[in-house]
Amino acid sequence: MRSVLFIKRRLSTTAVPSLSMSLMKLPLIVMTLLVAMAFSVLSQPSALAAEASILGVGGTKVEEGDGTSIPDSFGRDTPRDTVQGFIAALGENDYLLASNYLNLSKADNPTTIVRQFKQALDAGGRFQTDLQIDNTPEGNLTDQLPPSQENVGVIKVSDTSIPLLLERVVSKQGEQYWQFSTETLSSIPEAIENYEPTLVSRYTIASLEGKKLFDYQLADLVAALMITISSFLFTYIAVWLLYHLLAIIYPRLRDVALPLPDKVILPLAVVIMALILSEVMVYAGVSVTLREPVNRFAEIASWVAITWLLLRIIDALFTRAVNLSYKKNYTERVSILGLLRKIVKALLLIFAVIVTFGNLGFDLTTGIAALGVGGLALALGAQKTIENLVGSVVVVADSPVRIGDYCKFGTYEGTVIDIGIRSSRVRTLTRTIVTVPNGDFSSMQIENFTSRDMFRFLHQLYIKRTADIDVVFKMVKHLDKFLDEHELTNQEWNQVNILELRQDCYIIQLQAYINVTGIIEFYEKQDVLFVDILMQVRQYDVEHALPTQQLIVKQPELQAQLENEGESERVDKKADKKIATDDKLGAVNVSKDSNAVDTENENKQPEPEPEPEPKQMPKKDLLDSRYKNIHKSSGHTLARLKFKQVKNSFRFPRAKK
Repeated sequence: MRSVLFIKRRLSTTAVPSLSMSLMKLPLIVMTLLVAMAFSVLSQPSALAAEASILGVGGTKVEEGDGTSIPDSFGRDTPRDTVQGFIAALGENDYLLASNYLNLSKADNPTTIVRQFKQALDAGGRFQTDLQIDNTPEGNLTDQLPPSQENVGVIKVSDTSIPLLLERVVSKQGEQYWQFSTETLSSIPEAIENYEPTLVSRYTIASLEGKKLFDYQLADLVAALMITISSFLFTYIAVWLLYHLLAIIYPRLRDVALPLPDKVILPLAVVIMALILSEVMVYAGVSVTLREPVNRFAEIASWVAITWLLLRIIDALFTRAVNLSYKKNYTERVSILGLLRKIVKALLLIFAVIVTFGNLGFDLTTGIAALGVGGLALALGAQKTIENLVGSVVVVADSPVRIGDYCKFGTYEGTVIDIGIRSSRVRTLTRTIVTVPNGDFSSMQIENFTSRDMFRFLHQLYIKRTADIDVVFKMVKHLDKFLDEHELTNQEWNQVNILELRQDCYIIQLQAYINVTGIIEFYEKQDVLFVDILMQVRQYDVEHALPTQQLIVKQPELQAQLENEGESERVDKKADKKIATDDKLGAVNVSKDSNAVDTENENKQPEPEPEPEPKQMPKKDLLDSRYKNIHKSSGHTLARLKFKQVKNSFRFPRAKK
């Protein structure tokens, strides 16, 4: 009881959404199938009519007498042509034309025999598929029948089984062609003695009787449409339930999830529907003239669905193999599996296309021969493509890189994300994707960074030359031992040495190898090693050499410049005090004069006195004298430059002569 509740809960929580999503796709799938079936039905007469001239149907026959090719006027040269021509004549309701495909005697009534034969075929006739019927004038010589006979199907009515045999007939003119045998035709009356009306004839609406659409009985078309839709829905629901039941039971038995994805449900349903559709239509009694085109469509649909199903299974198997390779750390197999997957899928698609064209009536032997003749011309015109194909095999077989490896090639570097049949794709550090043809990729020098088993630690210390050489040498020995015994380094190559003696510093080189496989992990461990080394250097009386600039000036000239500048400053201060005293006295005199004028002329309006001009000349003269003293210094270049800078900044006017 608990398991039943679990199944119900599982179906209600997980399966129902996928079922609803799948049912939303059903109308589109059904419409596609119906359109293809209608195309197959409508194109059948025209295809059969064109086969003689286009597809090679109704081939020629060599006459025994003179060896010339004489084609049969009714297209009965091969067993397949005879069956297709007879079905086409029945579809046109031309019983006289259909009688030419039967080996009748002069006493037989052609119309009666054809009508009885059609009745038996409608009741239980099952022709072999087109690919199973031989398409050569000689017929199948390995079917354990006489060379002049060919089995193309069977009629099963009640408990009676009649083989559908063709026999090769030779005319008076020496022509050889195939017709339905006298043995098969003689058994037809006995088979239909107990004939009962078919389901289609019994349950057809009276308003549909006798009406035709596209030269087919309307009742048969409606019946075929309903049977196709109902068969597809039934098989889809059955396969869906079976899959989800296995998804519940399989993990309980094997402790692992079901390896098949739910994407196999739809193609598997189409395959089963195509297999049972023919039998359902025979059981319902759909006319053989409509059943054969539908059977041809069903066969094509079955091959397409089988290809679709196999592609899904191939994807599931290779995905499982890739995951297992990553789990067991067999990363070299990933690229090989990716290339094999694409090759297998390409071969499967080519095979499916060949079979589909064979069902459409094309002569596969002629087509393959044409491919063989045109293959050389195609190969000459597709040299680059073949080169890339060979290059992909070389890349996978030699394995310079694998999917997921970080490599450098040419002017690019990045992570390999795919190795295809024609090209490989690499994602760069800027997150762009570079596509490289495999022909060029296999001939490049490829540097694989992922294949490193350890990372190199190589850096330098710059110590000032002011340090004591004995202290420097002692520090180098200590760092060499420290680096050799550090927990992050290995014993591959650990060394600390004085690399170079420069004018301003000693260059100490530190070299070691760290056991890591990823660049991120290396950077983390490198930071730890940096800090530990700097802590060891702090124990010694040394200084790190930093980029500096030094300016050297001659001492006597600098002392003379400082004395001259001090004297100039004292002169400037005295001049400033004198100017300030003169300005103060001038202001007092002006105020006294203005008061006297005011007392004498009380009723007069005072006239504004013109403002005194600023006394800049003394200050200018002092400044000029200051810099003249500086110029008098013997060859003091720095003073002259400073004077020019100050003069340009103040922009003194030139003195008038």
